[in-house]
Amino acid sequence: MENLIQPKKLFYTSCLALIVTAMTFAIRAKIMTMWGTDFTLSGEQLGLIAGTAFWGFTLAQIIGGPLIDVIGMRKILMLAFAGHIVGVIVTIFAATFWTLFLGTLLIGIANGSVEAACNPLVATLYSTQKTKMLNRFHMWFPGGNVIGGLIAYLMIDSMNLSWQALMGVLLVPAVIYGIIFFTQKFPQTERAASGISYKGMLKACVGPLFIFMVLCMLLTASTELGTGQWIEALLKQAGVSAILVFVFINFIMAIGRLFAGPVVHRLNPAGMLLFSSIFAALGLFLMSRASGYAAFAAAGVFAVGVCYFWPTMLGFVSEYIPQTGALGLNIMGGAGMLSVAIILPFMGSWYDSNKAKALQQSADQVAAELQAGRDTMTTVAILPLILIVAFAFLFVKFRKKPKVALTPAQELELSKA
Repeated sequence: MENLIQPKKLFYTSCLALIVTAMTFAIRAKIMTMWGTDFTLSGEQLGLIAGTAFWGFTLAQIIGGPLIDVIGMRKILMLAFAGHIVGVIVTIFAATFWTLFLGTLLIGIANGSVEAACNPLVATLYSTQKTKMLNRFHMWFPGGNVIGGLIAYLMIDSMNLSWQALMGVLLVPAVIYGIIFFTQKFPQTERAASGISYKGMLKACVGPLFIFMVLCMLLTASTELGTGQWIEALLKQAGVSAILVFVFINFIMAIGRLFAGPVVHRLNPAGMLLFSSIFAALGLFLMSRASGYAAFAAAGVFAVGVCYFWPTMLGFVSEYIPQTGALGLNIMGGAGMLSVAIILPFMGSWYDSNKAKALQQSADQVAAELQAGRDTMTTVAILPLILIVAFAFLFVKFRKKPKVALTPAQELELSKA
């Protein structure tokens, strides 16, 4: 066991764990239809399997968040490691709907555990650069999607290998991050190190500003991840490869998060969120009208918009409401994933309704699907429009307000709360 905390090693290993998390999303998107064929599953059953990954993610964050300060980050990450290994193995050897369901649930819990531990870990390691480093950490979610998507394309489309072999690829990076984390010494969470009591953390998590941010998180996550999960259907008849648009969006997001520092310096977190909501709404509007290669340009605008949503929401809470600690970060992450599980069936319903409406107006199948995708994206664009108003208010309120820095007296007061 190392005697000294190694921030860089912990950070880069956290990034590797997040890559594994993202790869599970990309790989599952590729092989879902293959499961339907191999196991004779209906669309509803496939939807239940996919949905359990989001529910498992949310479950892990809601349970793991309060436990971070009690059992420590390492134990949560060891749970993530075990979930990834066992979940992948159960999935590879699955023979029924329920074994696929169980494997996906375990992987979802593992993914949520990675976020539950690594978000407060990064915020603690880089307490003076939270938004910048959380963006740099979270660049590996879109980065992992790109990696997973390209590996899936090569192994399935080019090499014609089995989906089981593709799932097995996940074991390699999972074993590596598990071994490294097991040998590292972890810091106390920022909340624990500052002496803020558990009661003080709970009190901060029911404050009006935090509740406001949780509500906004429901909309930011739905805009980003809901659109991403439905990209294949939304652009099905737009004359472009939806999976390549998906990879393009995630590539731009990864680059944007890598260079988030200068943007944070110029705009501050509230300004970044306002900027993001404007571009996300514009991107969805453009995508709802684009076809062919123009869809890539529209998707680029959308990617610039959603790029900073998730990590900047976490960064804002960590910087301006630090008393919420690890629990606050995990409530935010859990709310985000929960919103995706909720919005996906709504988006499916909107798509089906729009398609039926187009068919009733004498459109053929291709035209109906194209119009359904466009109308659905127009509806989803309402979410970032609401966010523009919310974040404009936030920007005005926090434009000149410095990040919260707790004085020793404040820390003592909070510890007695």
